[in-house]
Amino acid sequence: MKVTIDRMQCVSCGSCWDTCPILFVQNAEDSFSEIVPEYQEKGDPATSIILPDTIDCARDAADLCPAAIITIVE
Repeated sequence: MKVTIDRMQCVSCGSCWDTCPILFVQNAEDSFSEIVPEYQEKGDPATSIILPDTIDCARDAADLCPAAIITIVE
């Protein structure tokens, strides 16, 4: 599974980083959600590498996002 975030549409509600802190974090400069550096694809804060199966909270975060900006590709 890979995850992408439409960061420009983020409302900074915190639901993703509260639900799945292993994958999402709030960017200190613009306050938008981003992928944690460990899982970023080529340093892109909006795109993950292929994630381990153990990170199943990403689906919950996508479901809970009020702005629906988190996309999961299997």
